[in-house]
Amino acid sequence: MSNEYGADQIQILEGLEAVRKRPGMYIGTTSLRGLHHLVYEIVDNAVDEALAGYCTVIDVSINKDNSITVIDNGRGIPVGINKKKGVSSVEVVFTVLHAGGKFGGGGYKVSGGLHGVGASVVNALSEWLEVTVEQDGKKYKQRYNRGKVEAPLQEIGDSDRTGTTVVFLPDKEIFEETVFDFGTLKGRLREIAFLTKGLKIILRDKREEEEKVAEFHYEGGIREYVQYLNRSQVTLYPEIIYCEGQKGDVLVEVAMQHNDGYNEGCYSFVNNITTPEGGTHFTGFKNALTKTFNDYARNMKYLKDSEENLSGEDLREGLSAIISIKIPEPQFEGQTKQKLGNSEARTAVDSVVSEQLTYFLEQNPTVGKIIIEKAVLAQRARDAARKARELTRRKSALEGMSLPGKLADCSDKDPKNCEIFIVEGDSAGGSAKTARHRATQAILPLRGKILNVEKARLDRILGNEEIRAMITAFGTGISDDFDISKLRYDKIIVMTDADVDGAHIATLMLTFIYRFMPELIKEGHVYLAQPPLYKVEKNKKVWYAYSDEQLNAIMTEIGRDNNYTVQRYKGLGEMDAEQLWDTTMDPQTRTLKKVTMDEDNAAELDVTFNVLMGDNVEPRREFIETNAKYAKNIDLNA
Repeated sequence: MSNEYGADQIQILEGLEAVRKRPGMYIGTTSLRGLHHLVYEIVDNAVDEALAGYCTVIDVSINKDNSITVIDNGRGIPVGINKKKGVSSVEVVFTVLHAGGKFGGGGYKVSGGLHGVGASVVNALSEWLEVTVEQDGKKYKQRYNRGKVEAPLQEIGDSDRTGTTVVFLPDKEIFEETVFDFGTLKGRLREIAFLTKGLKIILRDKREEEEKVAEFHYEGGIREYVQYLNRSQVTLYPEIIYCEGQKGDVLVEVAMQHNDGYNEGCYSFVNNITTPEGGTHFTGFKNALTKTFNDYARNMKYLKDSEENLSGEDLREGLSAIISIKIPEPQFEGQTKQKLGNSEARTAVDSVVSEQLTYFLEQNPTVGKIIIEKAVLAQRARDAARKARELTRRKSALEGMSLPGKLADCSDKDPKNCEIFIVEGDSAGGSAKTARHRATQAILPLRGKILNVEKARLDRILGNEEIRAMITAFGTGISDDFDISKLRYDKIIVMTDADVDGAHIATLMLTFIYRFMPELIKEGHVYLAQPPLYKVEKNKKVWYAYSDEQLNAIMTEIGRDNNYTVQRYKGLGEMDAEQLWDTTMDPQTRTLKKVTMDEDNAAELDVTFNVLMGDNVEPRREFIETNAKYAKNIDLNA
């Protein structure tokens, strides 16, 4: 394989015309997720240079005008004339779809990129884009407007460095929102740094007076990633189990460590791109893990001949793992590159992990015993949970299920028309039942705070009356039994008091749904009700304010004399049925917040839940100290 990377390694596959017409085909969505993908595409090009051994630092900035700058110290995009197009290769990379070093075979051995569309799609979906290339002692620049070239690539001066700088402003005509989220970018860039051992990535936010900076640099690579995943957990053993090897063209790297929690946190990547739906590489990992540990348990007599094998699910309880492979020609199933299909990846991962995990267990019998003992406990709990789960399966509509506070169901049986309010407390539940539209709105009052599922095994969770009530009411089942086609309500609306306790209850509910029914969030069925914070009365007229800003606006409008009263609502129970309907339940006037999740940052999301809801206090304190300034509407007197 040639290692040249010049003008003629840029291979042209098709034109760029369709991108602006159908952006979703190329970046998945024009929502915030698609917006952030623009950054990842440009960063991925720089990471390809790092994987090829030529780039050590990537500097990403969110600028004051919400444009993005990405600077790398790689070789710089080739500036020579591409023979097929008769223009510079820089221009080809930014104006021709599927043009880049990844397609010729000689430029990069492995590469990432969402769909391999990269720079040209970012250019097409930006109001403007500027690229500066530094190589061979010279500096070159070119600017584009909505994908169209302003002028040919210009030499603009001398340079003593090499690399590429890309600055772009996403197009407001294309994207629903064009304001970048620092936290979202931070999570993905941290992940890239973990996966690319030794690469330094710096993220800057220049939009505020005081610049925010986050820097990521991990010489330990995915070993440090597993440490990060387990930072708010109690680990069962100090070692990070690490497997590395190559089979054929597939480079395999796996790191793992168990904690005392009950959730599985295994994440798979191909050429640094996350594969949320797994694929052949993840299957190979699971096969190797299950077979190797069962063989070990039998050889060491931890399992008797009469006892059944430990399941993969038992062995992965409390496991944090990163499965990262590099492969020259990844084949993905589906448009969004969520699942790997290469059969050779399964064989390679299975082989490397089986061999090296066997060796590790021979060298570390104490660790092996700890893992088997945890898995045996998980197996017993799984059997108990199976029995408890039978209680939540519906033979007919809610048959034999005693619901706390009684589910007030709706009469319409078409789920598309129906919604259920999960309400905190009997008092608010009573008001909600009176206020509701009986045909389409169901009410399920819960008593107090539900169990924190982050700290409990499935058998205990299914023994909790409040949780069983929700599972039965939703109709979908949970975990492996989950079936979204059986969902009884299109909207699941969590309605809690607008205070600290209410926020905690809502967080407990979201933790439960995220851990056991994440598809409800992914498919957009989960919402948070937004009850008002204030009621303002003047001259027998009433206004409701949902924030301090709204309250100030109302007060300015009606005049700040002495003829008004302001009531701060402490809870939903303070409102009568009519007020609750008008402010929080009427589809014509209410405000709902849809709960979404960023699948690109699944590991970061898991860590956040662990930090907020787990046993370890110190990471939670750090999180609160870091994020307290972003919190709004906290009732300090609650």
